[in-house]
Amino acid sequence: MHPYALLAISIASEVVATAALKSSAGFTRLAPSALAVLGYGLAFYCLSRVLEHMSTGVVYAIWSGLGIVLISLVGWLMYGQKLDAAAMAGMGLIVAGVLVLQLFSKSTGH
Repeated sequence: MHPYALLAISIASEVVATAALKSSAGFTRLAPSALAVLGYGLAFYCLSRVLEHMSTGVVYAIWSGLGIVLISLVGWLMYGQKLDAAAMAGMGLIVAGVLVLQLFSKSTGH
């Protein structure tokens, strides 16, 4: 599978797992707890496969940066968590950083 497809699966799995972790109530609810464990397992497996093809720093920057933005949006949509102007600006900067890495850096291995 293409490294970027694996990276996308890893990011999505981590976001689902983190949302499930919030719903697990400290691992006291079985279904969200199991989803969190499985989601993190899949995320780290896919991430380990991506690291066979791309540099660690770049992969982690993309994985964590997009994960932060996506889980913030999930928190806003699912849990009613507030995102103020500073949060939105910060997430915009994160996305801009990922785009700079992808479009202009020779470190990404693409």
